[in-house]
Amino acid sequence: MTAEEEVVVKPNWLRVKAPQWQRVGNVKEILRDLNLNTVCEEASCPNIGECFNAGTATFLIMGPACTRACPYCDIDFEKKPQPLDTTEPERLAEAVKRLKLNHVVITSVNRDDLKDGGATQFAKCISQVREISPQTSIEVLIPDLCGNWQALEIILQTKPEVLNHNTETVKRLYRRVRPQGDYHRTLELFRRSREFAPEVYTKSGIMVGLGETEVEVQTVMEDLRSVDCDILTIGQYLQPSPKHLPVSSFVKPEQFDRWREIGYSLGFLQVVASPLTRSSYHAEQVKELMKNHPKAKSKE
Repeated sequence: MTAEEEVVVKPNWLRVKAPQWQRVGNVKEILRDLNLNTVCEEASCPNIGECFNAGTATFLIMGPACTRACPYCDIDFEKKPQPLDTTEPERLAEAVKRLKLNHVVITSVNRDDLKDGGATQFAKCISQVREISPQTSIEVLIPDLCGNWQALEIILQTKPEVLNHNTETVKRLYRRVRPQGDYHRTLELFRRSREFAPEVYTKSGIMVGLGETEVEVQTVMEDLRSVDCDILTIGQYLQPSPKHLPVSSFVKPEQFDRWREIGYSLGFLQVVASPLTRSSYHAEQVKELMKNHPKAKSKE
């Protein structure tokens, strides 16, 4: 066994409180009734109990089969992606209504098999939620669309409050952690988003504990601010199974506190950083952000 493959013992600060299963069951019942997927379940998120107890979920559209095989991710890539379901936007909007969500997060698997990467399906979901629950703010956590910027504009034309795309890791580790992704393409996505829709908040997230250095993490933060990214999440990588990338280290909570301070000093409007933070963790806090930091309106 190499040093990299040595088992790292999970510390106490990564223990998650047992959820109140009655509330979790209520959310699951709605999801099953409407035949919807959540990334909370598909990606084995450690916060599923807390979020479901709060009546929130991150909806996973166009899935659950992914066209990429990122070695850190627990979403299935072995199944063949299915044709898009034209009823999915309506069913998702109905779930938002039943759950009485103030803020909803919509994400997807990578659909590199589709010409627009699934952008049209995102747009339909956003429009349908707007129609049924106009009071609900919308965050989309999108793939990189293989650099199809016309597809990106299709999503942004529907004006979600937040456009999120995860950077995931530092530039040096991209080939190992995200082999089908591209670090510079991720930055370009944010640059073009700001250019096309300046009123939309942009957001990204990274994982730590995969072998990155503190300096490399700060460099990612600086690169994201260089393309005017507004919101940043930083969380501890947790190995979903023995077949996935091993954890290199468990970062102490104090380090997350330091990164949060650095993030605000760089100009991020919101930084959520803790061992259990994930992309959509406490995403509803953007409501307060929108009150305190209204974005410039589009010229359109």
